[in-house]
This record gives sequence, structure tokens and C-alpha cells, in this order.
Amino acid sequence: MADVVDGGVVGGGVVGIVLAAGAGRRFGRPKALVSFRGVRLVDRAVALLRDGGCSPILVVAGAAPLTVAGATVVDNPGWDEGMGSSVRAALAVAEGGAAVLVPVDTPYLGPDAVRRLISAYRDGATVAVATYGGKRGHPVLIAAEHWPAVRETAVGDVGARAFLAAHRELITPVPCDDTGRPDDVDTPDALV
Repeated sequence: MADVVDGGVVGGGVVGIVLAAGAGRRFGRPKALVSFRGVRLVDRAVALLRDGGCSPILVVAGAAPLTVAGATVVDNPGWDEGMGSSVRAALAVAEGGAAVLVPVDTPYLGPDAVRRLISAYRDGATVAVATYGGKRGHPVLIAAEHWPAVRETAVGDVGARAFLAAHRELITPVPCDDTGRPDDVDTPDALV
């Protein structure tokens, strides 16, 4: 059984954050609970971050209550405000040098992408973004020094996107073409 956090602090090195609070309206149910190849999407995302080197791992829940082995569940009562509220909720309790953020609906990502972002961070990057075919995708790593600015700009359904758009000069692109696919799954037929 995971710990549920309502305003405490979770410590560690590079924190993994799974954004899993949404209702999955286009999908028809919360995507965190959807099973793909016998594993819930939320459990796949936790494994991705764990296998990539993150510890601890936070899962932001909202629309559906979650119990997730190997992760601390962070309750986001404002989940219906959009992904920005989940980013704020997670960063409010995270502690460490950096955080790797991943949406729950990206089951085709591979842990090597997470490892590469952490390596870029260890080499001095404060914002590292996985790229596929030269385009930015997921996951995203953000050093703790930027968390206040990310929390300030994380509104609506944009997550950390507004921060990234305003601070392109900070971004270290990390090619991850050979690590998996960045596709998200918005509808059941996207799970193939």
C-alpha cells in the first residue's frame, strides 16, 4: 500500500512524477486504471520511472482513487482544473535535485529515455526534454531550482508547457528516438 500525501514532503534524489489524476473523458474512464497488455497504465508509468533511475516516485491521483505499489500517491483535489494542478500538487511535496515528469497515458516510452534525462542532469542540464525525430516529447526533467517558476505557470491543461515555452534557452534536448515512442493514448483504439 502506498503512502498518501496531503501536504507533507517526500525526499530523495531524482523524483519521478506520474501525472495520473485526470478523468480520461475522451477515453471514457480514468486512464490510470486502464489495463494494457495486462498491466495498468499507472503501474507501467511507475515501472518506467523506477527502471529509469528515479526514486522516490510520486503518482498524482484525483478523478479515481489509486493504490500503487512502489509509489507515494499524492491526492490532487483540484484535478478537474487540468494537468497544471497535478504538476503543482506533485512539486509542492517533492524534494530532491530534480524531477522527471511523465503523463500516465504514454505507455510506449522506455526507461532509457529517463536514464538519458538523468544523465543530462548529472552533466549540468537543469531542464532536459526527450526528443523524437527532433520534436520535444516526454518525459521531461526539471531541476528543483525551477520548480517555483513551473508551479507558478502550471495552469489549466498545459502542465509544464508554459514554463518550457517561456524558457527555451534552458532546455537541453535529449534524443530518445531509439528508446520507445512518445505517443499518448487519448482513445481506446490508440492502445495497439
